[in-house]
Amino acid sequence: MSFFIASSPHAHSRKRTPDLMKGVAICALPGLVAQTYFFGWGTLLQLSLALVVGLLLEAGVMLLRKRAPAAALRDYSALVTAWLLAIAIPPYSPWWIVVIGLIFAIVIAKHLYGGLGQNPFNPAMVAYVVLLISFPVEMTSWITPQSVSNESVSFADAFSLIFTGFDIDGYSLQQIRTGIDGITMATPLDAFKTGIKNGNTISEVFQQPIFGGLAGIGWEWVNLAYLVGGLALLKLRVIQWHIPLAMLASLTVVSGFFALVMPGQTGSPVMHLLSGATMLGAFFIATDPVSASTTVKGRLIFGAFIGVMVFIIRTWGGFPDGVAFAVLLANMCVPLIDYYTKPRTYGH
Repeated sequence: MSFFIASSPHAHSRKRTPDLMKGVAICALPGLVAQTYFFGWGTLLQLSLALVVGLLLEAGVMLLRKRAPAAALRDYSALVTAWLLAIAIPPYSPWWIVVIGLIFAIVIAKHLYGGLGQNPFNPAMVAYVVLLISFPVEMTSWITPQSVSNESVSFADAFSLIFTGFDIDGYSLQQIRTGIDGITMATPLDAFKTGIKNGNTISEVFQQPIFGGLAGIGWEWVNLAYLVGGLALLKLRVIQWHIPLAMLASLTVVSGFFALVMPGQTGSPVMHLLSGATMLGAFFIATDPVSASTTVKGRLIFGAFIGVMVFIIRTWGGFPDGVAFAVLLANMCVPLIDYYTKPRTYGH
């Protein structure tokens, strides 16, 4: 028998990267179904386009790097990156939003740093932030959930909106958004922040039609669906519990504290937990094994930092949601977090 001595880090799991990536995609299916139900066919069309473009970009970059593209495609990392970006953008964004976003995600945020395992930032969140800053109108054009709307967007309309900018009747996305009972707010978080800044009380803000439940019609069910998928990830041991629990706990504690000391000015913990990309961020984005902290204590600090930053950005920042920005800020802190939380050397 031969004895191998390999350099660290040493993995304790027998699961391969393709298995982990496929597990992430499968567990994201409940959230995908919920998004499609509430926001229409555009979600599936964006996902289909993103998967094709993502795989083509991955193969093209590998060829430019003079490496075999088949090996990179088989690890499904490009698939997961494309998936996360597709479900993060508004469902009826123009087709070029996905293309530009994936160029930044795969070519710049991933392969410019050396490829899978070398990127310091989450590629999908880099792409999302670049798109949000560069194209704010397109990236905030969420339509009213179909359960509230008097009109529904058919598959043909969705296809036409994404690839031509108009539905089959010649109406643009902005015309469709403003023609539905006057409900034009991008998301419940945006509606809440705008209402508070305009001097309305929380009760007055929640009288808007988009707030029909705990945290906004449609959005609360989407978050619950991603929570189910996240629990499945934990059950399958695809991710560990430290980052999601720390992020959700810190967001709950901070939002609850400020709801007590600043009543009427900040959202409740329930609203923060079930609005925006909270559950998607906690279980599917922040847990990226490459760009997250690697130590046990570090993962707890990493997740808690994200939760606090999400609340700060949502409450006082210039954007309604802050998950993407919070994750990237935490990614910047990973070297420092890991340095001060690394385990003591055996024997010391």
